[in-house]
Amino acid sequence: MSTLSERILGAPAGRYVDREVDVAFAHDGTGVLTREALREMGVESLPHPDRLRLIFDHIVPANTGTTATLQAELREYARVSGIALSDAGGGICHQVMSEGLVRPGMVVVGADSHTCTLGALGAFATGVGATDMAAIWASGATWFRVPETIAVNLAGRLDGAAEAKDLALAYVAELGMEGATYQALEFVGDGAAGISMSGRLTLCNMAVETGAKTGIFYPDEVTARHLGEYGLTASPLTPEDCCYERTLDLDLADVVPLVAVPHRVDTVREAEALAGTHLDQVFVGTCTNGRYEDLERFARIVRGKKVAVRTLVVPASRPVLARAIATGVLADIVEAGCMVAPPGCGPCLGAHAGVLGEGEVCLSTANRNFKNRMGVGGEIYLSSVATAAASALAGVIAVPEVV
Repeated sequence: MSTLSERILGAPAGRYVDREVDVAFAHDGTGVLTREALREMGVESLPHPDRLRLIFDHIVPANTGTTATLQAELREYARVSGIALSDAGGGICHQVMSEGLVRPGMVVVGADSHTCTLGALGAFATGVGATDMAAIWASGATWFRVPETIAVNLAGRLDGAAEAKDLALAYVAELGMEGATYQALEFVGDGAAGISMSGRLTLCNMAVETGAKTGIFYPDEVTARHLGEYGLTASPLTPEDCCYERTLDLDLADVVPLVAVPHRVDTVREAEALAGTHLDQVFVGTCTNGRYEDLERFARIVRGKKVAVRTLVVPASRPVLARAIATGVLADIVEAGCMVAPPGCGPCLGAHAGVLGEGEVCLSTANRNFKNRMGVGGEIYLSSVATAAASALAGVIAVPEVV
């Protein structure tokens, strides 16, 4: 009997395997480095360009002439090599890939650490460095050490103002930032069925914050409904009576709004304990919490009110932005006094579009709050969308109400 990772990779934990990669992608930052590595390797043609993607998301639109030139060169490389390109404004790589490009059972590799996000769709998805990505582009395959698996056993349903991001912060705090190094987190239990696809993407996204190789859900009715929106099908899989490295039991009814405090993701406090903490900026977006469900929830809370602190909202992809426009969600956000930027990673990585000043404090829905990540000398707190919305209205960290 096998874990889901063992079933996909076709070998027991601990064994090394060579596997064809179904989809491999890089973004504008790692794509430049991948292209340079291919040049140094002397690789002139790629055997499977149909499996490859370049997704411009990290610094879009380009912030300097140097960035623009590098992006132009990469754009031209995509054209001549036959690699599909999602250009500036298309969205964050993990969100773009989740919109009908990844299916259960696939082996997915991205040159970005949060590629584990796509385990929400029942794929084995993990991040690699740009040099490794170049070797994958050159050969179409790579090797894995099949990871041991930690079962994250979910019971019950989320209640009150708690949401999947709070659950993610809860399990990261429980495991610690190195507590699952090179292991897979397999989300199982009766409570898993009640987590939406948007919530699953959030949960798998933060698996790497525990050091995990991937986070993964078994494909079920939620998966089938999501893929059905893109004309795809999925057959449900159920867990086998397998051997887990350990089991982490979480009762969803016990989860409350949480906040990760600077400068570690696993240092978590109840939002109530931090109420009143000064803020200079609130940021809603990223591959963790920039999906339509997130924007809709944020808009529902701020509708008809005004934010009390500068608040930046960045949709995760063009389809998310288009749907937010069509449904009036974006209008509510703008009317509340928020700034809206084009789909992309935005200020999450501190490269542009909302960098913090010395001593400034931000409450972010992103996945990392490392020192100086969003600007030298800034402090980053991490929260759910509901906590971010309540805090934007209050101008300080605030506990969300049930809306």
